[in-house]
Amino acid sequence: MDFMTIFTIFVLASFVGFEVISKVPPTLHTPLMSGSNAISGITLIGAILSTGTQHTWLTAILGFLAVVLATINAVGGFMVTHRMLEMFKRKD
Repeated sequence: MDFMTIFTIFVLASFVGFEVISKVPPTLHTPLMSGSNAISGITLIGAILSTGTQHTWLTAILGFLAVVLATINAVGGFMVTHRMLEMFKRKD
């Protein structure tokens, strides 16, 4: 694929993602957080696979950066979800 095709897909995906997330009511944010954590895990696997190909040094660096950012996103999301679920437990 050429650059313009990939860039067009990226822009359209960004627009659709923004529109979908901005329309979510606040009561659904907790369940969606758990779902987005699963997506972050899939992103992490894709980043690891992409880094492993190492076509050039630039792709290796960008892949490593993607692994680091996806890991931070997944771990942070699980920590926030865990903390939110703790708020719903009964106090003894």
